[in-house]
Amino acid sequence: MNERDQVLQAAADLVSAFARNDREAYFGAFSADASFVFHTLEQPLLSRDAYQALWDSWRAEDGFEVLSCTSSNACVSLQGDVAVFIHDVATELRMQGEQHFSQERETIVFRKHASSLEQQGLWLACHEHLSAMPEGLPPP
Repeated sequence: MNERDQVLQAAADLVSAFARNDREAYFGAFSADASFVFHTLEQPLLSRDAYQALWDSWRAEDGFEVLSCTSSNACVSLQGDVAVFIHDVATELRMQGEQHFSQERETIVFRKHASSLEQQGLWLACHEHLSAMPEGLPPP
């Protein structure tokens, strides 16, 4: 499998884990030093642990649950051991007993890890940026 296909597979695995609420697989797709910028939060999350703590509080306090997540319009740009993955994402969530639907644009930066035998050639997400979909665009 070529590197572009490896990144596409890593992204598909990440989205799939999120869609099925698989906390371990989802967060396992990110490096420990990953950062997260979500348009719904006032400030960036500067580590995987910070995002996991927030996720756990959403689940405990708000009954957070992902009901579905669909990726479309994927684009990959390879930059050596870094890849930029951009896609549109449609997500359905449940929080506080209510269903919420969002359509957003997301950039995920992947970094190829080859420092250990376990992770040789493994693409892990090191940054995620979620943006609101521009006004007036039709749904994907």
